[in-house]
Amino acid sequence: MPEKSAASNKKILIFNRLCLVGLLCCLLVPLPAFAEKYNRETAVVKTVKRVGPAVVNISSEYEARPQQNPFNSFGMDPFFERFFKDFFDHGYNRQQKRTSLGSGVIIDGERGFILTNAHVITRAGTITVTLKDEREFQAQIVGADPDSDLAVLKIESPGSLPDIQMSRSDDLLIGETVIAIGNPFGFSHTVSTGVISAVNRSVRTEARTFHDFIQIDAPINPGNSGGPLLNINGDLIGINTAIYANARGIGFAIPINKARRIVFDLIAYGEVIQAWIGLLVQDLNRELVEYYKIPTGKGVIVESVTRKGPADRAGIKSGDIIMKINTRPVPSNSAFQDIMRGVAAGQTIEIHLKRRDKFITARVNAAVFPPEQALALAERLLGVAVADLDRKARHKYRIAADTGVLITDLRAGTYLDRIGVGSGDVIRRIDDYTINNVEDFKAAIVKFRRKKSIVLLLQRGHRGYYITVKL
Repeated sequence: MPEKSAASNKKILIFNRLCLVGLLCCLLVPLPAFAEKYNRETAVVKTVKRVGPAVVNISSEYEARPQQNPFNSFGMDPFFERFFKDFFDHGYNRQQKRTSLGSGVIIDGERGFILTNAHVITRAGTITVTLKDEREFQAQIVGADPDSDLAVLKIESPGSLPDIQMSRSDDLLIGETVIAIGNPFGFSHTVSTGVISAVNRSVRTEARTFHDFIQIDAPINPGNSGGPLLNINGDLIGINTAIYANARGIGFAIPINKARRIVFDLIAYGEVIQAWIGLLVQDLNRELVEYYKIPTGKGVIVESVTRKGPADRAGIKSGDIIMKINTRPVPSNSAFQDIMRGVAAGQTIEIHLKRRDKFITARVNAAVFPPEQALALAERLLGVAVADLDRKARHKYRIAADTGVLITDLRAGTYLDRIGVGSGDVIRRIDDYTINNVEDFKAAIVKFRRKKSIVLLLQRGHRGYYITVKL
């Protein structure tokens, strides 16, 4: 037995030594021969490789005066400034060029259309678009819409350009991976990733409040503005914007569903055609909430309905309480106006309202504002009646200009009446819209009718004045 046990132990010892030698041989073999290789070309890498060539760098040059012309404090129009040019040439008219950087994305490579932010090209002179392959093009502004912070540029190329088609943003998932490409601080084609943190965000800036933004956890710096926001499949779901200066570690993007309608209008008309449904609303106060027994306490009351307008044809009446438009609550008049900015002419919307003890849904077909009602709208908003300038009026009121519209009547008690504006004054400009005649005036009134305030350039004799009017 002892001999058998010794032999068995010897065999075990030999086996263990053989195993040890085998293990050492395995360790001496190069590791890569046995290690699994992972595919480094992830979905993000594939998306960036495919979409990257459609992302462009935008540089805009404009001329700026380093010092303030002393007559600007009087609201002096360039029409009047030329009379003083020879007397104030001590630095006031010296100009310098500055360059602002932003991003854009080619959405139509055949026609050369580029989608970007409106603030990227604000005050732009010469706009240069640089592609990933370093080709440069001079771009023309097709149209810009400051209300949505979107703009469309066009470049001419001998061949087709790389592009990406607009996708959809009505099926976004909270937490899904997103990719942003842009040119932050001038670093070309920088990629950042994150997730969608929230949708339908409202962002308040110094100038106004923007609605329906996509919030992501990837920061959007100024150079990223106008660049694409993509999902993991490389679909264009938004346009990044750095309009919120206080963002820290978060970013915002304009949903592509909202951008699509604006892009269509900018390409077709050069501006956004605002839809009209033919009703006016006002905010609810506590007494109205109690009187109409509104459970949420939120909504707007229909003040008036235009006869034979879209709302009238849909059966909406004065005194109805609007609670929602489509799926969006309408807690105030400003919210109503913001929602209507996103509605296109020809689009059908559902207005959910309360009429006495009933809840009703009205389907309203939005239309284009009728031009023939523009002068009546001007009388309601500004309290003025206007006419084209003629030789007789220029002589009577000693008007130096030959463009603009003459104020022929002014409703008593209006703001313009209270500050001393009167018949014979001339409206030369509304905001940035030059007024040459009554048709221009009507177009400007329709265009700016939803703004909270507008700036008028008024001329009296040889003098010009800028006046801000609340609407």
